[in-house]
Amino acid sequence: MGHSEPEDVDVVIVGGGPAGLSAALSLGRARRRVVVVDSGSPRNRFAAHMHGVLGHDGMSPLALLELGRTEASGYGVRFIHGDVERARADDGLIEVDTAAGGIRTRRLLVATGLRDELPAIPGFREQWGRGVVVCPYCDGWEHRHDVIGVVATSPRSVEQAQLLRQWSDRTVYFENVVGAASADDREKLARRGIRVEPGAVDGLRTRVADGEARVTGVEVGGHVIEVGVVFTGPTMRPRDGLLRRLGASTTATELGEWVEVDDDGRTSVAGVWAVGNVVNPRANVSVSLGVGSLVAGALNADLVAADIAALTP
Repeated sequence: MGHSEPEDVDVVIVGGGPAGLSAALSLGRARRRVVVVDSGSPRNRFAAHMHGVLGHDGMSPLALLELGRTEASGYGVRFIHGDVERARADDGLIEVDTAAGGIRTRRLLVATGLRDELPAIPGFREQWGRGVVVCPYCDGWEHRHDVIGVVATSPRSVEQAQLLRQWSDRTVYFENVVGAASADDREKLARRGIRVEPGAVDGLRTRVADGEARVTGVEVGGHVIEVGVVFTGPTMRPRDGLLRRLGASTTATELGEWVEVDDDGRTSVAGVWAVGNVVNPRANVSVSLGVGSLVAGALNADLVAADIAALTP
């Protein structure tokens, strides 16, 4: 049985989170032939609500993505469920393998996001996105009347504790061995009334209320400190395997090696672009929506320039 010819499109977007969908919407409206390949596992899928997103404060992040897919589909954007495991250059085009077959694309935009690697503490994975969170601007307001626990993952977690003191004057810093505060940091924490608990964190205490397990305390050295929520700092791992296999250049940062992009989202590989958390760990939903639109505009302009060059005698 012979193989069918690959489909030809203008842009393949890998990843259907806020950045990828924002780019898809703009490119669809620009009358580009766009295919989005998405595995359906966004980073914030564990959270019931998102906050600080103008016009959508309190909305489910999954509901936002559903709206985005509906809007983009209205402009002809097509969706394929799954992953792109392989991509290769083919006579000036990029050919990608998807669950629906091969696609030849003029440009590839990678928006695969990142995954959060949590400390190996009992209860953290089960409570992730609910009783264990990371972003003060996303969840601080909801816990302004609670005791806020900060479980350290490094000495830099002191900064997170100081920031969260903005939301609650009952903030507890759990050093968890790896985040032992310096003498200077301890003095500054004490000035703002932030309690320091030394020792390794053994786990979380929870209580079922309204059918849901809620965090009530942090276990340290055989005793329990009551808290209403735990903030922590996961290790962020970009899902950049596709970009690396294509040969994209990386740069060293304090958070590890990340794929380099210019201000418009171009990588070092011709025709390959990237946007969102896969290249920027600070890109929350609002930032991802904005930069997705920005990169889409730059990518479309790049295609226009190529269209003009192709017509030049």
